[in-house]
Amino acid sequence: MCGIFGYCSFLVEKDRKYVCDVLCNGLARLEYRGYDSAGIGVDGDTPTSPLILFKTVGKVATLRKDIEAATATPSPAQGDVQGDKIDMNKVFLSQTSMAHTRWATHGVPSNTNCHPHVSDTQTEFSLVHNGIITNYKELKLVLLKRGYTFHTDTDTEAVAVLCKYVWDSQPHKRLNFTELIKTVIKELEGSFAFVFKSTHFPDEIVAARRGSPLLIGVKTDRKLKVDFVDVELPTNEERVDGVDAAGLLAVPNSVADGHGAAGPKLRRSQSRAFLSEDGMPQPIEFFVASDASAVIEHTKRVLYLEDDDIAHIAEGELHIHRLRRDDTVSSVRAIEHLEIELAEIMKGQYDHFMQKEIYEQPESVVNTMRGRVNFDTRQVLLGGLKAYLPVIRRGRRLLFVACGTSYHSCIAVRGVFEELTDIPVAVELASDFLDRRTPVFRDDVAIFVSQSGETADTILAMRYCLERGALCLGVVNTVGSTLSRETHAGIHINAGPEIGVASTKAYTSQYVALVMMAVQLSDDSILKTARRQQIIDGLHDIPSQIRKVLAMDKALQEMAKTMLAKEKSLLIMGRGYQYATCLEGALKIKEVSYMHSEGILAGELKHGPLALIDEHLPVIFIMTRDSLYPKVQSALAQVTARKGRPIIICNEDDDTVSDAAKCIRVPQTVDCLQGLINVIPLQLLSYHLAVMNGVDVDFPRNLAKSVTTE
Repeated sequence: MCGIFGYCSFLVEKDRKYVCDVLCNGLARLEYRGYDSAGIGVDGDTPTSPLILFKTVGKVATLRKDIEAATATPSPAQGDVQGDKIDMNKVFLSQTSMAHTRWATHGVPSNTNCHPHVSDTQTEFSLVHNGIITNYKELKLVLLKRGYTFHTDTDTEAVAVLCKYVWDSQPHKRLNFTELIKTVIKELEGSFAFVFKSTHFPDEIVAARRGSPLLIGVKTDRKLKVDFVDVELPTNEERVDGVDAAGLLAVPNSVADGHGAAGPKLRRSQSRAFLSEDGMPQPIEFFVASDASAVIEHTKRVLYLEDDDIAHIAEGELHIHRLRRDDTVSSVRAIEHLEIELAEIMKGQYDHFMQKEIYEQPESVVNTMRGRVNFDTRQVLLGGLKAYLPVIRRGRRLLFVACGTSYHSCIAVRGVFEELTDIPVAVELASDFLDRRTPVFRDDVAIFVSQSGETADTILAMRYCLERGALCLGVVNTVGSTLSRETHAGIHINAGPEIGVASTKAYTSQYVALVMMAVQLSDDSILKTARRQQIIDGLHDIPSQIRKVLAMDKALQEMAKTMLAKEKSLLIMGRGYQYATCLEGALKIKEVSYMHSEGILAGELKHGPLALIDEHLPVIFIMTRDSLYPKVQSALAQVTARKGRPIIICNEDDDTVSDAAKCIRVPQTVDCLQGLINVIPLQLLSYHLAVMNGVDVDFPRNLAKSVTTE
């Protein structure tokens, strides 16, 4: 949801204009996540000067204009000297700065509610935040009673003020920055990723996460000495010196012991990766971000923080501490190499990211299959699942858990899993699964599907299943994501970066990955050999068939203009394997064009939805040939008998459909793969409807790409 970006440079001369450009570019890379306001915070002219803030409602382009205006007019930015314009040519040898795109949860979009948030007018503590603090009201009430003031409607401001309270309450016994933030985080409930900055700790940044993604990119001229960072554990976790054992917000102790001792001793090692050959610090830049797309233009070396990690960047070194001991978490964080290229996240020749991703699907499904499907021997090998195949086959139930588009991809493959594995399949929406406290058993196999691998509800459902002993598998697109790290095994769908909010290639690549999984699970069954070979042959033809549908784009654009653009509502009907196509198509249309649309199981037509049918309501029928074809024909007859206006998605050679009917003719493939072909026209229709309605296709209102809060 919200986008976080932080930039730290050490022994690297950069002027303020460069720093602002880096921050704005980082935010621009995060625009696809969806947001309603943006802001940055950069260093003042001296190490202890208040932070200079720029905040605006709207897009990064507006923020850039505000920053440019500040070089020519007196700055309204908090912390700047009144009446003076900001010196954008001020050069820093070392600096720390932060930026944020906000997706409103507490408080309307406004300059006041925009991040970064500060503790007071002197910006003693400032931070950016992704997530939700569920106990912020309690924190705010206590802090108000102790004389602190608040200026925003957000939950985040309570954390900034809490930092100041911790600092103010111990004037004779100062904590270091890491311990101060650790003390604060222990009081917080909810999910979050933070970047903290303070005028008391110049040129230092602390980042922390619990439930929301956060990574750190590293850029140096020379090779790092080691490709990992040690995790440093505290020697005493029971209490923080100077804070009463009853808790941070207990009645404060007015008498300090006066010894001036620092916080608890850390078992601190040198940050080996960031030292030069002679053991001296080297020029270095760090980039803290909620998504790899924000750092790829600067560096491909990144490390992903785990839940309850606290990262401290100072003097050119990165140290990672744990909030508490946990023997199940690795004692090092590997510095990984990003595989994506900057060109992959740019629009190129296309007008919108969504259009680009629709047209990339022939390549993205090939990438999902590459190295996994041998079309000569008709075999599938998913290396991530190989060791667990016997356990999966012995499972009593396959439990698919997902949200939104990922949920629809699970619905799409439910039938083929039941057919090939003979194991009962349940498909659950993650939020409802948790709300019901669904029974889970040790011989269940739980499969969690998420494009980002950071979907909050899906992650919580995964941890719920892990606690109950189920085998947990992940199907994700993002390497290094929480789901990919915390599940026992899984599949990376390798669809490439998705920038638009509408997950088009995620759906088709997840669909293909899950079908491959079903095929591999059945490869011990001789009875299913012919069916497996039929499906694998079908997978071979899918990319070319998708290209064939994409070639119909102009005709679909005209259909959207003449038949749908002025309508207020739309029904999409199908059954069997095509029910998921109906759901996904309806979701795409409503989320990007704001047109009401509903996916309906054609078998339920007589049980209520038929009352909606008249000559004014357009209905899309998915009537491609499979075993249920006659039943869909019957539903179509019922609609036409009531003067309905059907648009029929049918196969190219289907001569039973009248030439006078409004048709979208698509190639025919295996029944369980037909949904991959049928969903493409619906994606294109939703795109064209959005453009015709003047909607910002890549940033629909109220939506976020990566939903990292419940």
